[in-house]
Amino acid sequence: METVLISLLPYIIGSAVVPLQIIIGLLLLNSPNQGLFKAVAYVAGMTITRLLQGLMFGLVLSGSSTLTENSGKNPIISTLLLVLGILLLITAYKKWRREDDPDDSPPKGLTMIDRLTPLRAFGFGLGLPLIAAKLWVFTLSALATIAAAQLGQLSSAIVYLLFILLAESLLLLPILARILIPERSKYLLTELSAWLTQNNRPITIVVSLVFGLFFLHSGVTGFVS
Repeated sequence: METVLISLLPYIIGSAVVPLQIIIGLLLLNSPNQGLFKAVAYVAGMTITRLLQGLMFGLVLSGSSTLTENSGKNPIISTLLLVLGILLLITAYKKWRREDDPDDSPPKGLTMIDRLTPLRAFGFGLGLPLIAAKLWVFTLSALATIAAAQLGQLSSAIVYLLFILLAESLLLLPILARILIPERSKYLLTELSAWLTQNNRPITIVVSLVFGLFFLHSGVTGFVS
């Protein structure tokens, strides 16, 4: 199980550091009314969607273990890595050219997020993993890796739950900070939200470029080795 978790680290880190989802979580958390409830509802929505993705695609991808070659490389995983690498490099290029990324909300949408009700924040969380192509491929790649490891149903479920928990860690930590140290965290999280919003473009370029090259290399290596 430890070996599989190590193999999942790139997908965990890639899913966790998506700037847009962090900015949305912080905006909701810093909302003047029911900010904590909105942020919790948002993360709960994302969690439920990822659980449903695991139920739907985990069974399908578990059959891909029969396609694993003698070299230990799985063609489905390699294909997903190629797609993910290409998507991330396209994102880096579009951000560099100052073009819109289809996975990003429009700036006007970000200014209205803190006005959402907890119920709408929950719905926003449900929908974000479904409309963001990169989050889709991160999750499918993780599921394919878990399926290829052939850990058994219970162990696979535990590993996938750990993937979800760690992938959402940068959303959960601000919520915990707000609960444990509400006064101190309020100022820090407001400053962090402002910094991320202001530097969203360079952060996205660097993260997308680094992970894009890594996943592209991993995908190509999976086919040629």
